[in-house]
Amino acid sequence: MSSWNSSSLYISYEFVGWFAFLCWSISFYPQVILNFQRKSVVGLNLDFAVINLIKQSAYLIYNASLYFSSVVQKQYEDKYGQKEMIPVAANDVAFSMHAVLLTSIILFQITIYERGSQRVSKTAFGIIVVVLLTAATCFFIALPKHHWLWLLFVFNGIQVCLTIIKYIPQAVMNFKRKSTEGWSIGFSLLDFSGGIANYAQMSIQSIDQGSWKNLSGNVGKVLVSLVSVLFDIIFICQHYLLYPANNTTSQTTTEHNNCKSLDQPLAENV
Repeated sequence: MSSWNSSSLYISYEFVGWFAFLCWSISFYPQVILNFQRKSVVGLNLDFAVINLIKQSAYLIYNASLYFSSVVQKQYEDKYGQKEMIPVAANDVAFSMHAVLLTSIILFQITIYERGSQRVSKTAFGIIVVVLLTAATCFFIALPKHHWLWLLFVFNGIQVCLTIIKYIPQAVMNFKRKSTEGWSIGFSLLDFSGGIANYAQMSIQSIDQGSWKNLSGNVGKVLVSLVSVLFDIIFICQHYLLYPANNTTSQTTTEHNNCKSLDQPLAENV
């Protein structure tokens, strides 16, 4: 494996990486706290929550395997050259583990708190079934010749696709309700910061190595950062520019009641 050429860039890489870890990890807590305070998940789209768990699980499998497995690392070296660094850092693995845990907690809150008439949509169930069948099929394809790196790229592709998909139901729900009540804007602000830092970390590595192969070697990480930032901008605009008058605490009860009648048709149509 290649080593760092600049100690200052290495320090910057580590700092930015762990900053991204903190932003992305802390971003889960505002939603958990909001659900706990309201004793309700009305306003949080259930499709987003369920798909997010599958997405984060796929990302954890990718990061942990590429970071810890010497077999996978050898296959990466063979594909991209021994001088290229593994594009997964310790903060990526730490974030993935934390994300799966916190997403599971949010799903637990969904089972115990009021959620109105909203249910996970048939579309979301269908997406999950397709993802699981795809993962299982690719595993058995990779198994005979141990094409583990290829399998991990499949998981990386899955998590990128689910990243794009998972935000859409929440954005549509906010648009139909003309409100972001029940959705924590703190998540979007921290997620946005983490996405920018995540992309900056990979750029620092590329500058040090004089090569941008680490971006193509972990294109999923790049796309996840860009997609997250794009949707965070949408959520921030919805909260602060489009529907600010509908997000005051004085209207919480009204929004809470209105959500009950809106959640079911929304879940069916997204």
